Amino acid sequence: MNQDLRPRWYSPAEVAVLLGFGLSKVKMKIATGELRSIKDGKYRRVLPEWVDDYIRDQVERQEAA
Repeated sequence: MNQDLRPRWYSPAEVAVLLGFGLSKVKMKIATGELRSIKDGKYRRVLPEWVDDYIRDQVERQEAA
């Protein structure tokens, strides 16, 4: 049984790797609301589509400048 098991959500550390950022930068973006997240117990989690939304927002901001 070979299923493609992809993460349903990411930790801030995983988001940092995906975006090529340091962990502190990801945590700052979460704290300021630039990157959406939820709290699951004592952990923060970010849905893959929220990472996509963040990237889209950054591209739109650069294109508008």
